[in-house]
Amino acid sequence: MSTRMARDAGHRAYSKRRIFLLASVAALSGGLLFADFALSPHTSGSALFAPPYAHAQNAQRPVGFADIVEQVKPSVISVKVKMNTGGDSFTLNDDNPLRGTPFEDFFRRFGQPDVPRGDRQGSRPQRRQYTLGQGSGFFISADGYAVTNNHVVDKAEQVDVTTDDGKTYTAKVIGTDDRTDIALIKVEGRSDFPFVHLADKPPRIGDWVLAVGNPFGLGGTVTAGIVSARGRDIGAGPYDDFIQIDAAVNKGNSGGPTFDLDGNVIGVNTAIFSPSGGSVGIAFDIPAETVKAVVTQLKDHGAVTRGWIGVQIQPVTNEIADSLGMRNARGALVAEPQSGSPAQKAGIKAGDVIVSVNGESVTDARNLARRISALAPGTAVKLGIVRGGREDTLTLTLGELPKDRQARTDTEERTSPRGVEVPKLGLSLAPARNGGDGVVVTQVDPNGTASDQFQAGDVILDVNGKAVSSPADVRKAVSDAQSDGKRSVLMRVKSNQGTRFVAVTIGNA
Repeated sequence: MSTRMARDAGHRAYSKRRIFLLASVAALSGGLLFADFALSPHTSGSALFAPPYAHAQNAQRPVGFADIVEQVKPSVISVKVKMNTGGDSFTLNDDNPLRGTPFEDFFRRFGQPDVPRGDRQGSRPQRRQYTLGQGSGFFISADGYAVTNNHVVDKAEQVDVTTDDGKTYTAKVIGTDDRTDIALIKVEGRSDFPFVHLADKPPRIGDWVLAVGNPFGLGGTVTAGIVSARGRDIGAGPYDDFIQIDAAVNKGNSGGPTFDLDGNVIGVNTAIFSPSGGSVGIAFDIPAETVKAVVTQLKDHGAVTRGWIGVQIQPVTNEIADSLGMRNARGALVAEPQSGSPAQKAGIKAGDVIVSVNGESVTDARNLARRISALAPGTAVKLGIVRGGREDTLTLTLGELPKDRQARTDTEERTSPRGVEVPKLGLSLAPARNGGDGVVVTQVDPNGTASDQFQAGDVILDVNGKAVSSPADVRKAVSDAQSDGKRSVLMRVKSNQGTRFVAVTIGNA
């Protein structure tokens, strides 16, 4: 099931420059240096204690975390990988912009070759066939199974882990899942590794947590904080459901665990939100519940399979709910069922709103995506839908999510230099070329009511549930809606990003 259109405008506030994966990369190589490195972590000489009121509320709460750290820290590992880049990367020569800066020493210390100064003069960047990276992980069984992030071991040719006692082992990648950024690795040769358990219940907002990992290559580092929020969607993937914590997490913490005060893993560190690339107290963890489900499949099958119904979906905004005659915004709006998909075979149509799965309410589009993906292919499910203001139930059998979830819809370039204006919307429209479906947007008035929802080349397929094939059809639909006292019209629009519904406010012009 595609959830591309499930991201609303609010999520785009998370700039790609400010969401950083946490695996450190030791050499500057295209596509492998995920973010700017902070040169050194800020440290403080003061110890971290529980607040005074904790004693009054619960006398058994620890004043410090030393006992818990002593219990869980041996299970945490540093993960170092060698990746074959097959291309050029920078060496530390005079032509390199890092020459003479603190970055020069930093990257040399974390794997950049120390080129003799005499060899740097006038030399060109040398060809390196591999890049070194590092992250964190933790054992989940005594026989050497360990969890880390997919982006830590992705494309790795060699994976080495260093345990808390300083011993180094070679690890094998058992399986990875890029959609949740989870990887399972295995260290052979021992059956007595210290390990920890994944938590059985989610943490509460405000609970104390401890993050343990390998920030900046400084293995065995412990930081403390609280759970700041749950259910965060940062636009990292289709199943975002992150736990947000304020414990200091930096590059190299990727794949490391975050513990509750019982010593159970509540999440796996994977990303930070930061203007600078260093910790500002906003870090994101993959929940233990998700990790459990993924790791079980990776261990048993080496890969993850997910249920799939085959629809493009998007959130139901208040404006869309009003246009559909719904009392409140809920569920997931079907923008388009894919050809031959379980959804199409079951009779799901564009404009349907899926409001429940097996009798349990669907809060939004992303919630539906997670619910369906958690079910096995071949499972029969009952979907509650709203169609034309009426509720109905459809039964379908889930397919298997394709490896390529869905190719981007490649809209043919249909723009025309001239078009008929629809002044109430601020759009100029023209019929689709070659008898195609819909009406093409040829020009957008920047002062029009629809200026932030359309761009030239978009194709309007239908308005308020009626197919349109000419600008006159659109104008009539808008006029009819206005005559009926509606403040907006619901359009189904096709663009390079796929098909979506747009609720457009009717202007007065």
